[in-house]
Amino acid sequence: MSTSGARDGLAAEVLARTEQLAAVPAPTGEEAARAEIVRAWWMKDGWDDVHVDAAGNVWARVFGGGGPAVLLVGHLDTVFGAETPHGARREGDRLLGPSVADDSVAVAALSAAGSLVRDAGPRDADLRDAGGPVWLLATVGEEGLGNLSGIRHALASPPCQVGAVLAVEGNYLGRVSTVGVGSIRQRVQVAGPGGHAWEASDAPSAVHAAARIVAALGVLGIPGARTSVNIGRIGGGEAVNARARGAWFDLEMRAEDPAALAALAQAADDAITQHGGDLELRTEELGRRPAGRVADDHPLVRAAAEALIEAGITPSFPPTSTDANAAHEAGIPAVAVGVTTGGGEHTPDEWIDITPIAGGLGILAATVTNYQEAGR
Repeated sequence: MSTSGARDGLAAEVLARTEQLAAVPAPTGEEAARAEIVRAWWMKDGWDDVHVDAAGNVWARVFGGGGPAVLLVGHLDTVFGAETPHGARREGDRLLGPSVADDSVAVAALSAAGSLVRDAGPRDADLRDAGGPVWLLATVGEEGLGNLSGIRHALASPPCQVGAVLAVEGNYLGRVSTVGVGSIRQRVQVAGPGGHAWEASDAPSAVHAAARIVAALGVLGIPGARTSVNIGRIGGGEAVNARARGAWFDLEMRAEDPAALAALAQAADDAITQHGGDLELRTEELGRRPAGRVADDHPLVRAAAEALIEAGITPSFPPTSTDANAAHEAGIPAVAVGVTTGGGEHTPDEWIDITPIAGGLGILAATVTNYQEAGR
């Protein structure tokens, strides 16, 4: 069978597996059902050392060899609760449905990409393995308040030495993300005595104080750095005619640079204290993702960019937040890449383009082989 024919056959299987996986709810912390599906796939595919680790991640070894391994990584969890209707549907050349892009198609593509890497290597096993092992990894805890728990556990207790991480996000085809955007997520609670809206109109209101704080946070920034501040949720108060005894809001801060993220967090803490008045303030950390990056001229970056260029795609290099962030934190070279195009992430009508999947598999495999050859 020709190379293109092999990719087409693999792409059809990836699409079928995407539909199978997308039908199963997997909110963060409840990924076990999807993990079992993936474990069964990889056992059927004949990979070695297929296992689920203590965190719930699924591993499989494409081939061994000496030296540090390349990990092909996709995440099992989604932003959708079990109450959200699941299932994928085809509309023309698109597949739509919760999680199809983020990250069902990526997880479904890992084994197919591994097959292409194996088949592209030298027939002599010693020569093939000289580039280092290749492993597949399906992680838990990537989304939301999962705080990258799966990939962090995987990198802290891997079955092999890890030399590079390719975080595969379904609709990132064309991207080579070298910068991991860091984030700090907090819940801020404000408490006070409350009182009658007329009889005690001079009593401090927790809602008023929270509003002052939110307004101050919304204009924060760090000169010379790209940052963002978002209030994602807010609530409080007891009645329309009562001075609020309590209020709360959820705060997220992001930055591309670790120092900028730390400075932004300090500025936020100062703003909360300054505008909270005499009310009781409590800040609880909900989650943290490390910021980091890999050098633009690193062999892994060049390997990914060259694979796209060879396929006629001009690469872009946007900062993103993925499992690659944990690799940056651990000092391991990492980029985030994709397997197809799409959009609507984190909505029920999330979608991917079907046609590019075959080419995307080849590009993903070429990224691995380019990197391995650079290290030989």
